[in-house]
Amino acid sequence: MRDMFHEELEGINTSLLGMAAMVKEALDQACVSLTTANLGVAEQVIAADENIDDTQHDLDARIINLMARQQPVASDLRAVVTALRISADLERMGDLAHHIAKLARMRYPNKAVPAELETIIQDMSKSNERIMEKMVTVLQYRDLTRALEIEQDDDEMDRLHRLLISTLLGDDWAYGIETAIDMTLLGRYFERFADHAVSISHRVYFLVTGEYAKKG
Repeated sequence: MRDMFHEELEGINTSLLGMAAMVKEALDQACVSLTTANLGVAEQVIAADENIDDTQHDLDARIINLMARQQPVASDLRAVVTALRISADLERMGDLAHHIAKLARMRYPNKAVPAELETIIQDMSKSNERIMEKMVTVLQYRDLTRALEIEQDDDEMDRLHRLLISTLLGDDWAYGIETAIDMTLLGRYFERFADHAVSISHRVYFLVTGEYAKKG
């Protein structure tokens, strides 16, 4: 019975990795649609969000079924509960990529990001791409070093977010209230995406060590 449990749990972990790859692709393509005003790419990201949602629903059903049949305890219970929570984080990250793509679609044929903010937004995009790459490694290899690095990377995202907000509030802002609202929302999407990655890294750290990661 234990062998069957761990085999099913390994299958769930493989599905989580597949879901993470889908989220990474959604983020990458959403950022492309945002910076290039590519409507076709934006539509693809928006449509693909349903696949991420379906994957989460399937994963949750499998995890709950496994818990009901195997009644895991101790570290095994920690593993299945962690998987359940990670799938929720990944689904929300997919939603945030979806929101970014919807912003690009809403402002088409114009670019959603004004020229003055292109560098900041590109830096935020690249920061999240780096975070996502590390997060996939954390999930696949239980890499605790990378898990701790993600929190440090999130500090950089927070810095960029503060820079964005200060620019929007500056006296020389010349793009109007509507664009300011768009960019406030966009900054929040990027910042929350990174927060969910930090949450996942913390969950993996706790799964492996039984302890909560301490911020350095």
